Amino acid sequence: MAIKYLHTMVRVKDLDASMHFYRDLLGLEETKRYDSESGRFTLVYLACPGQPDTPIELTYNWDGDDGLPSDSRHFGHLAFGVDNIYEFCQMLMDAGVIINRPPREGRMAFVRSPDNISVELLQNGDNLPVAEPWASMGNTGIW
Repeated sequence: MAIKYLHTMVRVKDLDASMHFYRDLLGLEETKRYDSESGRFTLVYLACPGQPDTPIELTYNWDGDDGLPSDSRHFGHLAFGVDNIYEFCQMLMDAGVIINRPPREGRMAFVRSPDNISVELLQNGDNLPVAEPWASMGNTGIW
């Protein structure tokens, strides 16, 4: 019996803010969108460039979603590989994203989406050499 990964779904409260985070900051590409007038929701599928078969699905309920927990840490996390973790984290910081767990060892960082979804960033290949300000930067919040 075979199994195939399809997607990871996360509920979002503000579709514009989430699209800015996932598309504009992380660089994911929209691969599909479905609007349901009768169900009053939108599904947006986003994937890394060149990887359309491994999307995340953003689910946006038009009438709000008060049932969402305020802290979605129980979800786990999404993980993305980046070519230069220091440059990527700096770009996110410059855009106002808090680096919850800095890449002190040149390998791994965590940030949060606008809906508190933990996002792990991993250095592609070998760790980068340890560098400041990352090496001495402490954790902020939870990740």
